[in-house]
Amino acid sequence: MSIDIETARKVAHLARIAVPDAHLPDLARELSGILTFMEQLNEVDVTGVEPMTSVTPMRLKRREDVVTDGGYPEKVLSNAPDAREGFFAVPKVVE
Repeated sequence: MSIDIETARKVAHLARIAVPDAHLPDLARELSGILTFMEQLNEVDVTGVEPMTSVTPMRLKRREDVVTDGGYPEKVLSNAPDAREGFFAVPKVVE
């Protein structure tokens, strides 16, 4: 698949990237190369291949999900401009 200059301009706009007109042909060529590579990947038979999270087969470590105060709430609240009753105090936003 080939990307033309207008499509490259549109992709740059959507990505919010400022690309000078002089560099649009290079961008179009690079995007075309990426799409060609993706087309090659689509030709690979991956039937029966398990998805991987790492190159080495291992289970992710799990820990118990416990809510804590971090062990030093006084130090954390000492950085707050305003703290009351062990919490950050903020101005009321909604009436």
